[in-house]
Amino acid sequence: MRVGLMADSHDRIPAIAEFVRIMQEGGVSMLLHAGDYCAPFALRPIEEASMSLAGVFGRNDGDTQGLLAKATAGFGAELFEGPHSFELGGQRILVVHDIGDVQPRSIEAHSIVLHGFTHQQEMKSRGDTLIVNPGESCGWLFGTPKAAILDLDDKTVEFLSLDPAHWTT
Repeated sequence: MRVGLMADSHDRIPAIAEFVRIMQEGGVSMLLHAGDYCAPFALRPIEEASMSLAGVFGRNDGDTQGLLAKATAGFGAELFEGPHSFELGGQRILVVHDIGDVQPRSIEAHSIVLHGFTHQQEMKSRGDTLIVNPGESCGWLFGTPKAAILDLDDKTVEFLSLDPAHWTT
């Protein structure tokens, strides 16, 4: 099973929509998001694509009630206060915005940890735990929108980035 990974999308609708398109072409039907959507309208490209979503809130999600209302409006989305732990595709997954908010023992109790906050793409292992930050989907801080696709069957990650020349607005 392949799932999309995003974080720190910060309302950048064109980049969110492009990543959703790329992910769907890559066989992804579900998106995991590590927070900082910012406003409810940031969920629109995911909803329009009929993609399932599971995610947590970040520090810049100012309208959490609006995000919850949009998510529960019937397009297969669930948003939680982080950290959020669940099972998917035979893997125990932890989604959190800032990995610094999680105790090391909790990290090691999961096979996959998804986080955001730093806006930097990163993948590392701690024992048998794969820890992934897909990078900033918005591209506001570092100039290049980034995301990832995770294959749950073999725990491999394909990092995605959009050409910065096309994302100047």
